[in-house]
Amino acid sequence: MLLAIDVGNTNTVLGLFSLDASSATAANQTSLVAHWRVSTHRTQTADEYGVLFVNLFNQHKLSTGQVHHIIISSVVPPVENTLQRVCELYFDIQPIFVEPGIRTGMPVLVDNPSELGADRLVNAVAAFAKYGGPTIVVDFGTATTFDVISARGEYLGGAITPGLGISADALFARAARLGRVDIRRPAKVIGTNTVAHLQSGLYYGYIGLVDGILRRMIAEMHLADPTPPHVIATGGLAGMILADSEFVQQQDEMLTLDGLRLLFEKNRTDDVAARAARRPR
Repeated sequence: MLLAIDVGNTNTVLGLFSLDASSATAANQTSLVAHWRVSTHRTQTADEYGVLFVNLFNQHKLSTGQVHHIIISSVVPPVENTLQRVCELYFDIQPIFVEPGIRTGMPVLVDNPSELGADRLVNAVAAFAKYGGPTIVVDFGTATTFDVISARGEYLGGAITPGLGISADALFARAARLGRVDIRRPAKVIGTNTVAHLQSGLYYGYIGLVDGILRRMIAEMHLADPTPPHVIATGGLAGMILADSEFVQQQDEMLTLDGLRLLFEKNRTDDVAARAARRPR
């Protein structure tokens, strides 16, 4: 099995895939056995992460010994060494990290490709493999990222904005008389109390931000290719935004995990598989 781990600033997502040994590169030969979302803790030790992972496996009657490969994407450098140790101590595996030099099959047409976040590259690879191009991926995480893929499968660039949660936190922190409210879709835009005012401003204001950026991106893309792009949303708040966005067409909760699986398949080697098969269990 393959364990895919995506470390974000707020949450870490894990996915366990079964792989067919004879044809691991065929998409229909893989399946997602289980997946989990946990909080990212920069100061947590390898043993604390290890115990957490073992407990998650036990809940599904799974064993760490069933994992033969691990691939990790991370935007939190302090956690990477910790997870390296977790993989060595609890899985007896050297993980693959999504980092400069990894084979992606996707030209990255930005000024400095090494600056591109691992999660964004993973999402782009998955989106093109699953939906073709041109495509725009909007990932609603701690930050909201927009990633643009051409019809030829090239990563063209994108944009980064503060996430909805960050925007709300900033408002509550700086406005002394405004209390914290749940972020949710209000019944109507014109609120009749302070809570409704806040929810309307946060929710519909963020819809406006997302659709405003997408509108300009689509117009800019149209200059080079008149084909309308497919717009995919992923991340924690994607489902809520999808309901009212003018441009977001589809939510894909497993996009990042699927991208990690695809990148593993592009980078696995026979010797890695052989070493895993020889390890005692």
